[in-house]
Amino acid sequence: MRALVVFAHPCEESFSAALKDVVVGRLAARGWQVDLCDLYAEGFDPVLTAEERRAYHDIPGNTAPVAAHVDRLRAAEALIFVYPTWNFGFPAILKGYIDRVFLPGVSFVLKDGLVAPGLRHIRKLAVVTSYGATPFRAWAAGNPPKRYVTRVLRYISRPDRLRYLALYDMNRANDARRRAFLARVAAEMDRL
Repeated sequence: MRALVVFAHPCEESFSAALKDVVVGRLAARGWQVDLCDLYAEGFDPVLTAEERRAYHDIPGNTAPVAAHVDRLRAAEALIFVYPTWNFGFPAILKGYIDRVFLPGVSFVLKDGLVAPGLRHIRKLAVVTSYGATPFRAWAAGNPPKRYVTRVLRYISRPDRLRYLALYDMNRANDARRRAFLARVAAEMDRL
């Protein structure tokens, strides 16, 4: 199985980096081919330019500015996102990655103005994230990242397995809770 792990955190000493290491380590230990896309380390530019927006629906030319990232996504059978949830949303660099890489003709196809799935080769989909908020506060805010993953990404990929793993109330999580979540992520990656 070939997995694309998209990681979005600027600090290598972060808890998110520890989560990424567990994800990559467990998948590699299972013999998976892991393509780690560390958006910050790779210097990914999240800004959609005016030219890119104008060419957004021009298939296949719309992929030219991000062709290498599109190739990596197309080669994957599993897609795993590892990021912190900030302000009830994705980090800006991850939102920009989605805006620039999940293009018409790549992640979806428009047929008579309706969206049809374009990532049917993705068999496994997972998110590993943390929230400063409690589960209730995230729910009260609508939990946009979870809704996007469980509705939009699920629809355009149609995976046979979807996992949304979140450590809520990270601001008050002690070492024991963080270790327990790392162990949960490891176990889930073993089952993915």
